[in-house]
Amino acid sequence: MLSHSHSQFINLRFSQLPHQPLSLLHINLAPNLTYKPQHEPPVRILIPLMGTESYTYLGRNFSQLSINDASSSSAFSDCNSDRSGEFATASSQTRRFLITCATENSDDLIRQLVADLHSASLDDQKQAAMEIRLLAKNKPENRVKIAKAGAIKPLISLISSPDLQLQEYGVTAILNLSLCDENKEAIASAGAIKPLVRALSTGTATAKENAACALLRLSQVEENKAAIGRSGAIPPLVSLLASGGFRAKKDASTALYSLCTVKENKLRAVKAGIMKVLVELMADFESNMVDKSAYVVSVLVTVPEARAALVEEGGVPVLVEIVEVGTQRQKEIAVVILLQVCEDSLACRSRVAREGAIPPLVALSQSGTNRAKQKAEKLIELLRQPRSSNGGGGGLASEVAV
Repeated sequence: MLSHSHSQFINLRFSQLPHQPLSLLHINLAPNLTYKPQHEPPVRILIPLMGTESYTYLGRNFSQLSINDASSSSAFSDCNSDRSGEFATASSQTRRFLITCATENSDDLIRQLVADLHSASLDDQKQAAMEIRLLAKNKPENRVKIAKAGAIKPLISLISSPDLQLQEYGVTAILNLSLCDENKEAIASAGAIKPLVRALSTGTATAKENAACALLRLSQVEENKAAIGRSGAIPPLVSLLASGGFRAKKDASTALYSLCTVKENKLRAVKAGIMKVLVELMADFESNMVDKSAYVVSVLVTVPEARAALVEEGGVPVLVEIVEVGTQRQKEIAVVILLQVCEDSLACRSRVAREGAIPPLVALSQSGTNRAKQKAEKLIELLRQPRSSNGGGGGLASEVAV
């Protein structure tokens, strides 16, 4: 009997399985793989959640599907797939989908679902978008199949739907398709960027998170970064970073980190007020956003406008505090930022020194990571010779590895 609130996988070898096809007692997490002959590799079957309604179809028992991926990463957001809820009811289309998940070939279903995206029925469109989303989420090989079947353009149309649930399904399906490198260019060229940007402002909380993730994935094609910035993505991403929940903040910071490797997007972010948000997040050690915010700052401060905004928003004392009490990773990124800010500014050197930075920098130069030691020593030298001139030396922040 299961005692956990989430269903779990159990791995079984064929020697432990009965020599009859398995009845799928419950499907709560995909992939749901059925019994195969003994000469094939081991399969996984699912242990059912208690207290869920089930039904029988073609001799097999099914229950309502609910996939909730609550995984998180320690650095930036993985944005590996959507984290949305799934089917609300066990419709006939859902039963057909569940059966197809248990088979090797989903081509026929994919073709039918793409056709249903064009349906005049809102419910049919929602059901088709949900099933496409899950087919793309749970089976990577389906992502190319779905794109080649012509799903991209109708899914993009759904993102502009006034129905927020349909919009969310469209956003999330596009996110899952964008996980495949082969699809990124096709999605961008089909016009997905502007609808995704609008969803950042108008969508549900889930749609906003998944739109941020989808834009991140599209930004992994270098030429898309400027296009995403020109389409107005930076201000709503900054807003999501400021006011969203933790998952939203994580997704927004990841997208901004990627997009702000392009100079014009750095300037857009500064204009949108990102530095105030980042400084506040870096100052809050309970937010679990110190590292992520600092990494975004490190990308931004290669332009003078961002360095000025960082100082104006009170970033210097926050960074000095991180050097003093942060984790090793936080100390390293903080000293890199401070060095970047101080290299071509006598005023900033004086400000950093007045904040009491030298003692923690000396400690870091003795006990930090190799890279942190090098940067701390260089910064100490600058602070002790505040009147000496030093060349620009841009690009230090861009060395930060995530």
